[in-house]
Amino acid sequence: MQIDSNTKLYCLIGHPISKSLSPDIHNYSFEQNNINAKYMAFDVLEENLESSIKGIKALGINGFNVTIPHKVNIIKYLDDIDEEAKLLGAVNTVKNVNGKLIGFNTDGRGFIQVLKDKNIKIKDKNILMIGAGGAARAISIILAKEGINKIKILNRTKEKSIEIINEIKEKFPNVIGTYGTLSENREEISDTDIAINCTSIGMYPDVNCLPIDPNIFPNDTIVCDIVYKPLLTKFLKVSQEIGLDTIGGLDMLIYQGILSEEIWLEKNVDKNMVINWFKKRKL
Repeated sequence: MQIDSNTKLYCLIGHPISKSLSPDIHNYSFEQNNINAKYMAFDVLEENLESSIKGIKALGINGFNVTIPHKVNIIKYLDDIDEEAKLLGAVNTVKNVNGKLIGFNTDGRGFIQVLKDKNIKIKDKNILMIGAGGAARAISIILAKEGINKIKILNRTKEKSIEIINEIKEKFPNVIGTYGTLSENREEISDTDIAINCTSIGMYPDVNCLPIDPNIFPNDTIVCDIVYKPLLTKFLKVSQEIGLDTIGGLDMLIYQGILSEEIWLEKNVDKNMVINWFKKRKL
């Protein structure tokens, strides 16, 4: 699409950003939906965050995504944030509304929307969360907001798991929260409805690694993996081989990105078109 004086500009800020798929996701979506817009990625160091935000305002950039390490620090430079961003204490999407910067968070919501679009019930379900980093926290809190019954967080060390569980108990006291290690046995996770790998285990080049053996899951467990390189991780492959339904990381990545786009454009965007295009590529 030709760039002209009416072309809207969106971008990503973070460090590092060289391997980000966000420019590919948004530029393909803009092109296919005949939206006169372009998306770029800017490598912004922590000490340059404030001046970068001033520059974004001065240039009239229409919106931007925020990735590590700025998702928390960005908040003090924004004019307002929505309720979900307040709940998570982090922002990954910002909309420029007539010079006023409004922050949002689509990290957890993107995952929830994948489940809903696949007609997977969330309310009253029991969740097994593998990992206790930023993605695990965002997804866990939004799942709790959606009314799950219980969440168990497995991690190599217990400190981060305890932090997330305590936060969930404070904000959503009706949700049961427990934690454990990656060496859980079948009996300890026998009530799992949805299992989610939020670690980097199984990501390229360590493609033969498993975060936990899916053979210990109940036979109706839905298995999810946020890793998208490779598209079919060993965790998902083994799960499929034993008859479990699975959801891969690419769907979640694109849903989070397209939700940002829908916030900027105030219109629905075809997510499946972007997902299908990416699956035909070699990531």
